[in-house]
Amino acid sequence: MTECIKTYKPAAENFSLEGEVTDIRPYGEGHINLTLLVTTTEKRYIMQKMNTRVFPDPDNLMRNICRVTEHLKKRGVETLDVIPTKDGKAFLKGEECYRVYAFIENTVTYQQVTDKRVFFNSGKAFGEFQNYLAEFDASLLTETIPHFHDTPKRFRDFLAALESDKCGRAKDCKREIDFLLSHKDTYARAAEGLADGSLPLRVTHNDTKLNNILMDEKTNEARAVIDLDTIMPGSMLYDFGDSIRFGASTAAEDEKDLEKVHFDIGLFETYAKGYCGAVKDSITEKEKELLPYGAYLMTVECGMRFLTDYLSGDTYFAIKYPEHNLVRCRTQLALAGEMEKQFGEMGKIVEKAIK
Repeated sequence: MTECIKTYKPAAENFSLEGEVTDIRPYGEGHINLTLLVTTTEKRYIMQKMNTRVFPDPDNLMRNICRVTEHLKKRGVETLDVIPTKDGKAFLKGEECYRVYAFIENTVTYQQVTDKRVFFNSGKAFGEFQNYLAEFDASLLTETIPHFHDTPKRFRDFLAALESDKCGRAKDCKREIDFLLSHKDTYARAAEGLADGSLPLRVTHNDTKLNNILMDEKTNEARAVIDLDTIMPGSMLYDFGDSIRFGASTAAEDEKDLEKVHFDIGLFETYAKGYCGAVKDSITEKEKELLPYGAYLMTVECGMRFLTDYLSGDTYFAIKYPEHNLVRCRTQLALAGEMEKQFGEMGKIVEKAIK
């Protein structure tokens, strides 16, 4: 018996699995939860040890996931299938918390955009995900990470870190600080829209990276949206914007050479065609108008968070060298600056994609 089976089989045997457990091994590339592939004599499953430091309220987190997946199943949509414990609970609660999903066979994930068709399909998948949940009452969901995309609060956090400058690093990033200060009037439009009702409160995924979609291994068509831990109430702008931030860049998030970092409007158009085509029957005029702004907002917010962490001594994001968060910040602000200059063209692309 391998060490992995010896360690995790007792937890796995608390769940309503078909067959006897024959193998357990690490699986995937996730960084938050410990993910394991559990094989039985009948089926395969994904078991995760939940990270309760990042998500300290597993009860409401799993309640969110169950509510959303049950809604999707009623619509005939392939989604995560939560396997209950033997006493009917959604997860195993104790000093360590575990959950199990049925393994979705014959699928692949992509870590980066290598093919426009795959990026189009990811846009279509996240758009359909949004569309299928358009009638779901988002107020039924709990904020698993409060203020996650509250950009005005993120800006206040940045200002506090700048004022304290406890590591003496502000002198090294004057250009980035000046960018964020000079754009302070651009941060509140989504938050204000949600507050005054001009933007509808929706179910948002909040981690719309390409690798959170399972693609069919033969057709590359999207099968299921996964990693639902950050399912929360929010704005469509967040999910669309974060996909563009991640997928429409010409370089890695931590590319040091800013000459290589550009916003690829061709990839923006590819994703927008997939996403907007899927949501055209549920998107509002205000959302349509602000989708390009959503891409900018999520990108500048991410840069702001990287710089806040850099000024605070790198307490949140994992780093590989002392300037890592500053480098990340610079790529995001470079992208945001280029997006800002192309709002007009981005708006025309969105308009065309929705018709």
